[in-house]
This record gives sequence, C-alpha cells and structure tokens, in this order.
Amino acid sequence: MATTDDGARTTFLGEVKSAVTPHAFLLVLGVLGLMTAFITSYTGAFHQPRPADVPLGVAAPAPVRGQLVTELDRLPGSPLDPRPLDSERAARQQIADREIDGALIVDPRGSTDRLLVASGGGASLSQAVELVVRTAEKARNRTVHTVDVAPATPGDSRSLSAFYLVVGWCVGGYLCAAILAISAGARPSNTHRAVIRLAALAVYAIAAGLAGAIVVGPVLGALPGSFPGLWGLGALIVFAVGATTLACQALLGLIGIGLAILLIVILGNPSAGGAYPYPLLPPFWREIGPALPPGAGTWSARSLAYFHGNALTCSLLVLSAWAAGGTALTMILSAFRKQENGKRENGTSGKRENGTLPE
Repeated sequence: MATTDDGARTTFLGEVKSAVTPHAFLLVLGVLGLMTAFITSYTGAFHQPRPADVPLGVAAPAPVRGQLVTELDRLPGSPLDPRPLDSERAARQQIADREIDGALIVDPRGSTDRLLVASGGGASLSQAVELVVRTAEKARNRTVHTVDVAPATPGDSRSLSAFYLVVGWCVGGYLCAAILAISAGARPSNTHRAVIRLAALAVYAIAAGLAGAIVVGPVLGALPGSFPGLWGLGALIVFAVGATTLACQALLGLIGIGLAILLIVILGNPSAGGAYPYPLLPPFWREIGPALPPGAGTWSARSLAYFHGNALTCSLLVLSAWAAGGTALTMILSAFRKQENGKRENGTSGKRENGTLPE
C-alpha cells in the first residue's frame, strides 16, 4: 500500500494510474511508434545504396555509339540509363541542366575515354557512376579519366552542406509552428488567431532563411551560389514546413506535431537525396523524395550552389504547394472550428435560457 499527499492510502496500481494517465500512455505509445518508424525509414533508405538507372550521356562516334549504349544499358542490375549524345558540348549542357548525372566521352583515336561527373550534385553518386563506368570500360580493354565539371567546393567536400542546411531550415519551421501552437492552444480557435500565427511564421521564415544563408555562405564558405537565392529558398522552406505543421495541428491538435514529424523527418529526410542522391535510393524513397519539402529543398539548394540555378522550377513549385496548402488548410480548419464553437455557445445559451444546465 502507498500513501498519497493528503494521507489517503492507495494501491500500487492506483499510484501508477495517477502518475501515468491514459492520455500520457497513448502519447508515449505514439512516440514509440515514431521512433520505430524513424529507425525503419533511415535504415531502409541507407543500408544498401546502389545505383539504379543513373542518367548517363554517351558521346561517341556514330558507328559505335548505339552498340555502346546497348552494352551499358544491359549491365547487371541496370545501374545506368545511357542516352546517346552528339557531342561533348551537349553532354556538358545536359549535366548543367541536371538532365543527366554524368557523361562518357569516347575518344576514337585512343584507348582512354573521359567520364564527366558533377560532384556538386552528390559526391556519392559521382563515385558510384565512376566505379560502374570504370568497370565497364575495363571489360572493353579501355581506361577512363574522370573530369568533374561541377565540383563541390573545398568547404563542401562531400556535397552535404546543402542537405544539412535544408534539414536545419525544416527543423526551424516545425519547431516554430509547434511553439506558436503550444503557447495558446494547438488548434486556433478562430481565423484571426490563425492569421496572426501565419504572419508570425512568415516573419520568422524570413529571418531563418537569412540566418542559414549567412552561416553557409559568408561565415563558413560551405556553399557557393547566389546569396539572395539561398535566402529566398530558406524562407520558402521554413514557411512551407511551418504552415504544414500548423495545418496538422489545426487538424489533430498536439498530435499533429507527430504527423508533421512523420512527414518531414521520418519520410522527408531519408528520401531527400542528401547523403545518397535519388539514383542510389530504394524505389519507394526515390519516388516520394522530390514531392516532400526536404527533397525539394535539397535539390534547389544544390541547383543554386553548383548548377547556376538550373532545374529549379519543379522543386520550387513543390515547396510553394506545401506552403499554400498548409496556409489554406490552417485557415479552413480554423474557420470551421470557429463555427463549431459558435454553435456550442449558442446551444449552451439556449439551455440556460430554458432553465437547464449544459451537460
């Protein structure tokens, strides 16, 4: 038997029930589920990276080009998606446009060919392509010389800075939204409160985008590229993630924070193409990555840093869709909640006028 603070006697089971409420127990189960999902997602995405259908340009003389493309396409495991190109110039342009991840330039006058890669788009991918092509060339009794046409800077040797920058912006976005919600109720009680929260989030997003761009640019020299571009991208990412979190909270209350973590951290981060770009990820992660904020943000940051801002349209549209969708859903749910509160208040008033008490 145990004794409560007021001197009453209670059983051990009763003490446990008073210390761990059913609500707390359900929240702990939810945390356990998120933890398990976290381990599963990251291990599933990263435990066995291997190239699959990596877009590779092949610039070779016409008589051998078709045969070489066929040979590379039939490699075991289908690591490459070879595409015939007319010239090295076309290969370099498609790499710059992020249409292909490398190009094999065949020298008809010698036995050494050149492989063009872009480590700024992911060092692990460039190394994987080099290994596959080098092995294929060796089987043809040829050698290959690798040329990095979009190299990562010395301050970003593994080309991971863009990914870590975007992860930081995403964390800032959902933490800011969570704090705004916890400070005065997870679900906004009216549209005015929702507008205020969204406005505060927008101001924070501008500051967060600026802070991130300053750290990776002038302070650390980790990422080259347009400073205003990175600042604007950061603001968009933070607002998109924050607005999505506010929408989840408007829908589910505090549990909505868990849903936001599921979308952004558990599903979004391992599929973002950061540590391992998309062609190295398993099919599921490769498919969902570009549609989630971390993936769209990482792609955009690398495009700004190493590819002159090319191939940005799709990823920026994805981020804008999350921002607009989160904003719209937050406003709609807050308006709906205001109507529900109004009906409840009217019902309570009616019961009091009739001399009855609300249940």
